[in-house]
Amino acid sequence: MQAKIGTLGLAFTAVLTLAACGNSRDPSLMNLRSSHQGPDEFGVIPTKPLEMPENLAALPPPTPGGKNITDPTPEADAVAALGGNPRRLDETGQVPTSDRALVSAASRYGSQSGIRQTLAAEDYQWRKDHDGRLLERLFQVSVYYKAYKPMELDQSAELERWRRLGVVTPGAPPSGEAQRAVK
Repeated sequence: MQAKIGTLGLAFTAVLTLAACGNSRDPSLMNLRSSHQGPDEFGVIPTKPLEMPENLAALPPPTPGGKNITDPTPEADAVAALGGNPRRLDETGQVPTSDRALVSAASRYGSQSGIRQTLAAEDYQWRKDHDGRLLERLFQVSVYYKAYKPMELDQSAELERWRRLGVVTPGAPPSGEAQRAVK
């Protein structure tokens, strides 16, 4: 009987070990599951009303995944509906005059080509390295906040750092000394 329990324990340990080694899936730190496949509320864009063309024979052939003649710019329409500027570039293909100062300030130290791909690869490696322990993965425990904790900004410490540098922060709550003086 005792040998049987020992054998079962050894088999269970072997199965858990093999399950831990066979982690070839993409890391999923949030482990959120939905019971149904519903629509993506950001993927559904209302269309403009349909119109009857003057000549049905002159209609272009359908192009799956192509442009819709009723809504030629659905993304730009959605950006405009949310209050943004749908034109990223002006008619000449350049950055609009209203955005040139922002682009200039953001790129004052230069820019790295392929930065999106580099960041995506680095984040993928980070998520893979911080994918949680075996039991956390087995029971699908969310480890997102624990994984990204080292990158978290301490807003109170950052606010105090800016204040020590003499930067006026009128929108921020008063500092600790000012709060104590008010009481």
